[in-house]
Amino acid sequence: MSVAEHRGRLLPTEIIWGPPTWALLIGYLLGSIPFGIILTRAAGAGDLRSIGSGNIGATNVLRTGRKGLAAATLILDMLKGVAAVLVVRHWLPGEEALAAAAAFIGHCYPIWLKFRGGKGVATLMGVVVALHWPLGLVYAVVWLGLLATIRISAVAGMAAAVSAPLAAAVMGRFDLVLLLIALALIVIWKHGSNIERLLAGTEPRIGKKRD
Repeated sequence: MSVAEHRGRLLPTEIIWGPPTWALLIGYLLGSIPFGIILTRAAGAGDLRSIGSGNIGATNVLRTGRKGLAAATLILDMLKGVAAVLVVRHWLPGEEALAAAAAFIGHCYPIWLKFRGGKGVATLMGVVVALHWPLGLVYAVVWLGLLATIRISAVAGMAAAVSAPLAAAVMGRFDLVLLLIALALIVIWKHGSNIERLLAGTEPRIGKKRD
């Protein structure tokens, strides 16, 4: 095909590797970085997946007794969500929502860990902050406020996730509502075992060892 014949047309490869695909790929790869495992191994704290709940998030890192590692995991899991949205916003404007969803899915279902990842609360906060920072502020207030008061990580995380689509609707960001509802439902799904323990009255509070 000549240049003239090609002009104005898209080849199959250009369709497959268009902006949406790149946004999904960038988001997923950034989101799937297992910072909890990387940091605990680097610090000689063992394999995080064999500790406590086996989860790769900051709450389980805290069960190693390394508060600094837990804080670093929390921050990095949040920042990878921020980075996914900002990178795509810069290079592929208009595809930020796809990058946000992919980063969250990457954290929850990383291919490197046989799709057994975290529960997504910190990464969801990162993407929410990057998509619309006032929503991130609401998310942070709900999450950190409940952590400080009731000290049950699962309740704080699920409540924060649910607050995101509600706040988006109140703020008139209806373009984000469906996305945030979907991600909040995944957060709740990932907390299935926590919900069972909450109903049984056996869910531990932060600072107490898990039975």
